[in-house]
Amino acid sequence: MSPVLAGVLQLLALMAALALAHIPLGGYMAKVYSSDKHWRVERWIYKGIGADPDTDMRWPAYLRGVLAFSFAGVLFLYLLQRLQGVLPGSLGFAAIDPDQAFNTAVSFVTNTNWQSYYGEQAMGHVVQTAGLAVQNFVSAAVGMAVAVALVRGFARSRTGELGNFWADLVRGVVRVLVPIAAVAAVVLVACGAVQNFSGIHEVGQFMGGSQQWNGGAVASQEAIKELGTNGGGYFNANSAHPFENPTPFTNLFEIFLILLIPFSLTRTFGVMVGSVRQGYAILATMATIWVGFVALMMWTEFAHNGPALDIAGGSMEGKEVRFGVGGSSIFAVSTTLTSTGAVDSFHSSFTGLGGGITMLGMMLGEIAPGGVGSGLYGMLIMAIIAVFIAGLMVGRTPEYLGKKIGTREIKFAACYILVTPALVLAFTAVAMALPTPGNSMTNSGAHGFSEILYAYTSAANNNGSAFAGLNADTQWFNTTLGVAMLLGRFVPMVFVLALAGSLAEQKPVPATAGTLRTEKPLFTGLLVGAILIITGLTYFPALALGPLAEGLAA
Repeated sequence: MSPVLAGVLQLLALMAALALAHIPLGGYMAKVYSSDKHWRVERWIYKGIGADPDTDMRWPAYLRGVLAFSFAGVLFLYLLQRLQGVLPGSLGFAAIDPDQAFNTAVSFVTNTNWQSYYGEQAMGHVVQTAGLAVQNFVSAAVGMAVAVALVRGFARSRTGELGNFWADLVRGVVRVLVPIAAVAAVVLVACGAVQNFSGIHEVGQFMGGSQQWNGGAVASQEAIKELGTNGGGYFNANSAHPFENPTPFTNLFEIFLILLIPFSLTRTFGVMVGSVRQGYAILATMATIWVGFVALMMWTEFAHNGPALDIAGGSMEGKEVRFGVGGSSIFAVSTTLTSTGAVDSFHSSFTGLGGGITMLGMMLGEIAPGGVGSGLYGMLIMAIIAVFIAGLMVGRTPEYLGKKIGTREIKFAACYILVTPALVLAFTAVAMALPTPGNSMTNSGAHGFSEILYAYTSAANNNGSAFAGLNADTQWFNTTLGVAMLLGRFVPMVFVLALAGSLAEQKPVPATAGTLRTEKPLFTGLLVGAILIITGLTYFPALALGPLAEGLAA
């Protein structure tokens, strides 16, 4: 079988699996977030944290819950790393340096999972499981809660109440993430992923000599890092490591986990607003961009530009032979179009245009299908922008799902889409202008610029993958990337929840002959075009200096 055909068949199999899971999982999540009943274990949690799950919150109270919980998580994870040297199961590793502990704590709490350290050489079992793995669950649940709050803003009327953050958080963890992650972890263990608490031991090598390896609760962390679109890795090689991702099947299964909840949330959205066709329109937009990016990535990486690439069947540099060009291309696109950041290949070794595709996927705002929760609310923000543009074209007040998009709503949406580009471009410019960050670059020219641009794009968009070749374990990068992660995660959430509150207060507007039909293919095309044009106008100059220049030169 040719490598191209193998890649296409993997893509078709993945699409079929996602289609089968879409309706049952999406409908189930709609019931989870609409139920007024609490499980016994949930009541124990509410009692332990002193929360009343039956009290509806307006958007400022909901936001305070998000921020209080998240910043408590940053403090806890920071202290856990700083105390690692005296904790049991530390494997002899010392406490993490303050700047790196700050960066890592922020990274995992913001669902970014950027790592400027070698996982197997820095973090003991307690930090990995009680710290990093726990944040993989709760940070994903926070994103889902904010998305559901925005959906309620569309679904409710004449009230500013968006639900209860603590109930949404707990239900997301207990009823959605934990059950699916548990099943996924069993599948990974059955396929050869490691799951133990062994210490450091010597392992012989085929060519003689030995090296040190330590085990860990790898399969369980791998399951939630993909399912929660967290990223990161137990080992420095991430999902390219055979302990984390042993076979071509597990590679495809992990991609399935990455895409499962973000795509299914469109069904949840459709059910909760009372129109599944609206959910299908958002799903079609996400799927169009995702399939288009996968096709472009395969084209660039399968292109045969010489005898070596012709013999290998494509650009195999930086890719695992067991996954091939097809599997690596699908993984790279899926991980950068979501906020996952897990990698099964070396993005820096992709072709110039291939590396640009991974960056562009993050620059879109990771909305196709995006992160768990963040992808849905990001896409709904873009839908509001598209409806506003359409309204300007025909000279009437724009409406979306029966809610008028007025001055206040469009300001919130505009502020949302401006935050991340401002962080990416400003930090990249400063890093390129100062000598100290520039000394961390191992490449010069366009590729060196791409390393810096990729790092801040990944941080501000809460992705977490790296272009590599950049020494990011410095005080400058640990601090500035940490700040970019914090601002890139929580400032947009302020505008999302404020928008949700504004929409929930409105009285529904009945549809008329002049109302734009947002469930039709025409709107899907308009939305795709708006996303690509807005992103292109924002980032094209930066892309032209980096991956485009490198790709055209090759």
